[in-house]
Amino acid sequence: MKTFKGASLIILLIYTSTSIRWPLHTVCKNDHLELYYRSCDPLQDFAFSLDRCPAAVIHRINIRLATILRRSIIELFVDVSLNVNGKHVTVYSKQLCERNNPQYTFCGMKKGEYFYYEGPVSLGDHDIPQGDFNVTVEFFNEDRRTIICANFIIKSH
Repeated sequence: MKTFKGASLIILLIYTSTSIRWPLHTVCKNDHLELYYRSCDPLQDFAFSLDRCPAAVIHRINIRLATILRRSIIELFVDVSLNVNGKHVTVYSKQLCERNNPQYTFCGMKKGEYFYYEGPVSLGDHDIPQGDFNVTVEFFNEDRRTIICANFIIKSH
C-alpha cells in the first residue's frame, strides 16, 4: 500500500510540475491598447503593472515589477523577442548589471530576496503599429538561469 501511495505522489508531482501554466493577467485595456502578460517561467509567476493605461502610444512608461528571487543577481541580462510566425526574433538585448559595476539597486540581490522595481522604462523612438503582437521578455543571470520571463500579448487598435 505504501508503494502505491508513493508512486501516486510521484506521478502527481511530475504531472503538476510539467503542466503548470500561469494565468493570463490583464495589465491594461482601453479603446486603443490591450496589454496582457503570462509568466513563461514554469516555476514562478510575478507581478507587473503600469501607472496608467495609455490612450496613445508613448515612448516612456512607468512600471512596477515584483517577485521573490529564485537566483542571485550578480550579472543581469535582458532579451526582448518578438514572435513572428512562430519564430522568436530578438529585437533588444542588453546587460543591465555588471559583476563589478552595479547600475541599479537590484544588482547584487541574493536568492530569496524580494525584488521590486518601480520606475520608468523607455520604449525608444518606436511606435507600436496596429495589430496583435506576442513579445517575450526574459531576464537572466550570468549562468543563463531565468530570473523573470514574461510573454506579453499586445493588441494595438
